[in-house]
Amino acid sequence: MSLYEKILNREEKIAVVGLGYVGMPLAIAFAKKADVIGFDLSKEKIELYKSGVDPTEEVGDEAIKETTVHFTSDQSELCNAKFHIVAVPTPINTDKTPNLYPVESASRTIGQNLTKGSIVVYESTVYPGVTEDVCIPILEAESGLVCGTDFKVGYSPERINPGDKVNVLEKIIKIVSGMDEESLEEIAQVYELVIEAGVHRAGSIKVAEAAKVVENSQRDINIAFMNELAMVFDRMEIDTKEVIDAMATKWNALSFRPGLVGGHCIGVDPYYFVYEAEKLGYHSQIILSGRKINDGMGEFITDAIIKKLIHANKVVKKAKIAILGLTFKENCPDIRNSKVVDIVRELSEYGIEPLIVDPHAEPIATRAEYGIELSELSEISNVDCLVFAVAHDEYKDWPLERIESMFGDFPNDERVIIDVKSILPKKELEAKGYRFWRL
Repeated sequence: MSLYEKILNREEKIAVVGLGYVGMPLAIAFAKKADVIGFDLSKEKIELYKSGVDPTEEVGDEAIKETTVHFTSDQSELCNAKFHIVAVPTPINTDKTPNLYPVESASRTIGQNLTKGSIVVYESTVYPGVTEDVCIPILEAESGLVCGTDFKVGYSPERINPGDKVNVLEKIIKIVSGMDEESLEEIAQVYELVIEAGVHRAGSIKVAEAAKVVENSQRDINIAFMNELAMVFDRMEIDTKEVIDAMATKWNALSFRPGLVGGHCIGVDPYYFVYEAEKLGYHSQIILSGRKINDGMGEFITDAIIKKLIHANKVVKKAKIAILGLTFKENCPDIRNSKVVDIVRELSEYGIEPLIVDPHAEPIATRAEYGIELSELSEISNVDCLVFAVAHDEYKDWPLERIESMFGDFPNDERVIIDVKSILPKKELEAKGYRFWRL
């Protein structure tokens, strides 16, 4: 009987290592079809899950309460599983090089609890070669087992889009790969239990690893192109959104929008690709150029804020600014690699400490990650400038009267509105005389 059949018959278990935005939805989905162990090093996170709370907002509290996942922070329980999925983050260091510590640590933990006949599948984004050249040696060293004989390894890149309630895990085609045909088929069958959209069997582990970094690098480059256009159009006094809307009327146009490119995928993955390419003697030209543009958007937006404040006859250093949104994208609590923080840091260079409000961000995590204290919406009053940095649905529904109430008692041409994500009615605000700018 194959491992897939044993899992289906609940004779063997699946273990998901790392219960964040990727691992937790996976564990919940698999638990509908099999016995699942959900492991995370964070005891606080495990306790939240056990109490029925979903801090990621990916599946919701009700799904957490109803799931049969066995949540644990005790690594010894991993020896009760035969199919291990690694879904830990793979960030970058301050010098933009890959930080493989989380995936190496997870490999050590699994290796110490690995049993014969197991399969280990990595979902963490890595550059081509990490699974076979970095992870397998750790698994072998920690377990005393031999890869290919005692256990098998595969790679299936995560494609979850945090905060997206339409393109959810089950509806996104899953790339799967294995070290040989036997492991590939086992891995594919296991994922087919939960992936309604089906799976794509990659020709090798390295192909699957490369596919992940390339798909995010492609998006990064496309957004960088739009960001560059936005910077040029700003000088030309042409509205970028209007240009994109016009361009998008052609059937083959790619309607990417300018913006802050943060998060744990698009703002990070290109550096993994570039790192490995440079090790092989190739210096990236397009990818690094795109990264440079996108990493500089916080400074560009801050410059626009300062210019508008000056045009509004404000004393820049004394200006009261409120920033609406801190998470890396809309309707999501994920603050990792938030580029809104770049605006905050740039404003501090001018002696400005803005109020920051975000209904989705977790205050404790924000304080720990960035040293930023979130404010309540009720604290926003008598401001000189409102910066709509993240397109949360809450902000899209605001009537103009609510926006007006947040400003100080001065004429509209002394009120500055910065619309980073183009969610506000530009014509109405300009007609009322506001100092309005959008990316």
